[in-house]
Amino acid sequence: MFSRFIANFKAEDVTTHDTDVVVIGTGIAGMYTALKISEYANVIILCKKGLTESNTNRAQGGIAAAIAEGDSPDLHREDTMMAGAGLNDLAAVEVLVNEGPDLVNDLIRLGTQFDTEHDAEGEHLALTREGAHSRRRILHANGDATGAEIVRALAVQVRQNPRIEVIEDAFALDLITSEHGSCKGVLYQKDKALHYIRSQATVLATGGAGNMYRYTSNPGVTTADGFAMAYRAGAKLQDLEFIQFHPTTLNYPGAPRFLISEALRGEGAVLRNIAGERFMPAYHELAELAPRDIVARAIVSEIEKTKATFIYLDITHQPDELIKSRFPTIYEFCLQYGLDLTTDWIPVAPAAHYVMGGVKTDLYGETNVRRLFACGEVSCTGVHGANRLASNSLSEAIVFGKRIAERIEAFLQTETGEFILLPKTEKVMKSPIEKIDNRRLHLQKVMVRHVGVKRTRDSLERALSELGKYVPMLSHTYNKKSDWEFINLLTAAILTTQAALLREESRGGHFRNDFPKAKDSWLKHTIFQKDVGVIEERC
Repeated sequence: MFSRFIANFKAEDVTTHDTDVVVIGTGIAGMYTALKISEYANVIILCKKGLTESNTNRAQGGIAAAIAEGDSPDLHREDTMMAGAGLNDLAAVEVLVNEGPDLVNDLIRLGTQFDTEHDAEGEHLALTREGAHSRRRILHANGDATGAEIVRALAVQVRQNPRIEVIEDAFALDLITSEHGSCKGVLYQKDKALHYIRSQATVLATGGAGNMYRYTSNPGVTTADGFAMAYRAGAKLQDLEFIQFHPTTLNYPGAPRFLISEALRGEGAVLRNIAGERFMPAYHELAELAPRDIVARAIVSEIEKTKATFIYLDITHQPDELIKSRFPTIYEFCLQYGLDLTTDWIPVAPAAHYVMGGVKTDLYGETNVRRLFACGEVSCTGVHGANRLASNSLSEAIVFGKRIAERIEAFLQTETGEFILLPKTEKVMKSPIEKIDNRRLHLQKVMVRHVGVKRTRDSLERALSELGKYVPMLSHTYNKKSDWEFINLLTAAILTTQAALLREESRGGHFRNDFPKAKDSWLKHTIFQKDVGVIEERC
């Protein structure tokens, strides 16, 4: 069903470039990993758009690290495991919570300016609390623009680094592998020309798959490219059924689905239904600070009960100055649409935000495809389990980015690797009769309606039936970006839906109305591998 390549090409028409390591993608995962690798090797970073266009750039809440007095890695581990609902890899979580604090200091060394505050003991890093955290351990920058500040600082370092070459506006098409299955680089398109970067190691840092859904907090570049190209190359994909829907994105006529950070609830904001009633205490003892999956389902339930399309987020009881200084980006954005955080309840609804699953890796970011690594949201390290703890994503990226750099350095010192020539593609290119944009919109609507916050066997089977209309497209190659993105989204959507149909229980970011309870028999991972099929692996 799945073609090995999505691009139609002839080897003689492709320009070849050599480097030590290629990093596909930017954001905190791509840039931080590239900087660490550049300490001993030459690196090329491929950017789908610009160097700073990524999910990281939109991250508002912050980065989690147990650095405060009264906090500890043990407490951070407990919170992470609780949110992950039994599917976390304990060893991966231990790595995250113990190595994260030092690497946050490394971000500061690299120029990131986190917010500080003053008290009787002097100046120290300002910390906030988010859902399912038992302590205030979230570092933030410029109030609610943490990701943008991290991206700014890392981009300065990357552009000044003589061992890093940045190639922008480059669409990564497919991973190139040897006959023995080792990854030997990536095929990409830039300015309508095809290029092959031949490398000793390849790092996927392509972000998530939010654009599988009609409503998402993600930027337009997150079209499941890394998931799909890894799958076509034989990598294992794990836990794709676990999609995190952020509970609060702006839902207002004429406005995009702008993220309204969980940090507002950390600073006391409450959720109200269309009748103005606060409802979260009836759903969970942590109320608005319950894990994201619980809050998202509660919001959907209230929307269904009241036949509304949104609920309200209310922080008007907090001082105006706190709201404006702590959340300047959100305040100014809402104001553009006539909504004032200090006086108005903000209409919000859940939207696709983060994929807990992804390309399966070990504790050093390496996949089952030798010399192929994955970092950030595209990866599945096991840290997040069935539901990611808020602000653990940025921490995961730097912790495992550093480990990837260590692993690559070790084998570059002991192995040279054999460069290979490009293979030949033999599939005939076919262009769909229907406009690809219409197909993409249909796919996104199918995923929202049938593979959303709440699922059933009937809805998932209906989704597979609808998506099945496009399955013949998977066996062909194409030559347009819009087609490539659609094939990648379709690949991820089919695998996500199949995984959700297989898991007959509810856990974390996966909820089945027909199987509303978690089951011990499902303490296992669902893994997909091309030409192998479905693999189940016990926790």
